[in-house]
Amino acid sequence: MNRLNIFLLMIVMGCALSVVNATNQQRQIFIQLQRAQSQERQLQQDYSQLQYQQSALSKTSRIEQIATASLKMQAVSTGRTQYLTLDPGAAKAEDAPIPTSAASGFATAPAASRKGGVR
Repeated sequence: MNRLNIFLLMIVMGCALSVVNATNQQRQIFIQLQRAQSQERQLQQDYSQLQYQQSALSKTSRIEQIATASLKMQAVSTGRTQYLTLDPGAAKAEDAPIPTSAASGFATAPAASRKGGVR
């Protein structure tokens, strides 16, 4: 009977230590969860603040103010607009040549078979 009691006492002690260990692990995991939730709240606040700052910095009125103050830019007015005219025979618009590196990758069909033909 004495051996049986010692054996049962050892099992009870093992179970008790297992319960203590599980409780300790549960507390540590709960603390980690609280830290993660706190960090999530802080990141959400930071993100909201950054969104607000972005919207404030991208307002048209602020951009115009910086352009006129810092860059010395002025708004376009019809009185200051200059129009350039070109005589009809002064220049001829020509198609730009196709670079050789792009020609091998993009121009697979011959020029005569393309839509519109050869000019």
